Amino acid sequence: TRCECSPCRDAMILNSTHGCRAGAPLHGAPRSACRWNCQPAPRRAAPAPTFSSRRHDGKPGVARMSMASEEVSQVDRPSSPPLTHGSAEEGVLQALSVIMDPDLGKNIVDCGFVHDLAIDLASGAVSLRLNLTTPACPVKDEFKRQAEEAVRALDWVRTAEVAITASPPAQVPGQGAEAAGKPGGLRGVRHIIAVSSCKGGVGKSTTAVNLAFTLAQMGARVGIFDADVYGPSLPTMISPESRVLAMDPETKAITPVDFEGVKAVSFGFAGQGSAIMRGAMVSGLIQQLLTTTEWGDLDYLVIDFPPGTGDIQLTLCQTCALSAAVIVTTPQRLAFIDVAKGIRMFARLAVPCVAVVENMSYFEVDGVRHRPFGQGAGEKIVEEFGLPHIFRFPIDPGLSSAGDEGLPLVVVDPTCPTSQTYAELGAAVVREVAKLERGSQAAISYDPASASFTVWLPGEAVFHLDAAEVRRNDTSARAIDEWSGGTGSPAPGLGPEAGVALAVTTLGNYAAQISWKDGANQVAAYDLLLRLPRLSDQALEERRQSNKAPVDLASVLAAASQHPPSAP
Repeated sequence: TRCECSPCRDAMILNSTHGCRAGAPLHGAPRSACRWNCQPAPRRAAPAPTFSSRRHDGKPGVARMSMASEEVSQVDRPSSPPLTHGSAEEGVLQALSVIMDPDLGKNIVDCGFVHDLAIDLASGAVSLRLNLTTPACPVKDEFKRQAEEAVRALDWVRTAEVAITASPPAQVPGQGAEAAGKPGGLRGVRHIIAVSSCKGGVGKSTTAVNLAFTLAQMGARVGIFDADVYGPSLPTMISPESRVLAMDPETKAITPVDFEGVKAVSFGFAGQGSAIMRGAMVSGLIQQLLTTTEWGDLDYLVIDFPPGTGDIQLTLCQTCALSAAVIVTTPQRLAFIDVAKGIRMFARLAVPCVAVVENMSYFEVDGVRHRPFGQGAGEKIVEEFGLPHIFRFPIDPGLSSAGDEGLPLVVVDPTCPTSQTYAELGAAVVREVAKLERGSQAAISYDPASASFTVWLPGEAVFHLDAAEVRRNDTSARAIDEWSGGTGSPAPGLGPEAGVALAVTTLGNYAAQISWKDGANQVAAYDLLLRLPRLSDQALEERRQSNKAPVDLASVLAAASQHPPSAP
């Protein structure tokens, strides 16, 4: 007999793995042996047998009994393959493999997100854990929903439970905290985000504070470090219960203050001492504050950089390995010139800039946007340097008043339009950092034999570019003149050393820093490189062959005669 409950009967009809014992006959077993523990349907009345006393030739014959065609077809139909734990697990993973990570460009199975897969065949229950790269993943809820729906769609599954966790990727030997440039108290910090602008008064501290608390609201463990010793803003913008940094007398470690779950350190919390110090003293103080603070385990540490590109900024970049930078500007051209200097500084230090924030971009009256400071500076930064994101913030009285009262706007009113833009900024930072950490990396190399670049970009076929063509299209070179602030194209007659590259450094997935032999430095956006004419493999090989100098046999013999080999 077979179990005749609806799932099993349907499974046998559909030839699915859903059937009782995968549709195998239960020889001598009770009909309740269905692995679903379901109640069998009442046995249907057996079809009445039919008798025939005629042979096919019409002559009388021996009476024969035949059953209904349905019963015969069930006996003749082959049973489904048995459902084993291995095949069930394979089916679950196959169902999950259709869920793609929008940033890494791979499915969640190939990304290694699926852990602790447990299957109970008897009850049809499935549970698993998705271990993401960060607790602030902006699509974690969508991952959970899609995973549960995909697993429940399997015909043998009755319940599906998906848990979400986050932990960093496993480190290989030699890539620990010290190897990653994270000394002392930074050893538990996964990512360090710089918020920078070479010009003061553009809302950099406001951006840093609201970004930090946005990341905390997304579920991450966050700290913020105010690196501006001369004019610390953090003590004004947050209101912790304890406003003084404490130091352990034995370990000399600094304990940060805590506000709304975010750890904070600023020179303003160190007391009311004088801040009249020379640059070397300030650099040493910042380094001590940053590295001796016991930050603990953090997903993100946001550093509010002071304006400028001097010793303090270089000390910060050299003290810790920055994961990414957010550039803050305003629509004025003067701010753009200074911001471009900051981007060049980060480029030389191989720190990828992942977003541009344009503060005081506009204000609205009766639904009409007015731009008192002009427009276009943010777009120009994105275009010239290839940065992937730009976020515009309005002149919002609530934003400044919230900071003056010691409560970030994203904490006071997380649903207002300005806070929602900060949420978009936080999501973009999280995604770009995740792509830099785990995604397919862009790469570029220089071949001196052919005077060409070979470029590898995610989602693109490998291509080759003429080095001189890349130099001639240096948009960053004509973007600004650091001394005059003027614009202009590179000189039409470049010297022979202008197309010879000495070093190439990738800046995340958006640009490359090229150091040329004539002393120039170029930030080449990958978007620009994609638009340049490409060299074919044949042209590349012809270049290599033409650059091989012919061997002058007479010169070789003459040199050998002047330096005969010594006698043994």
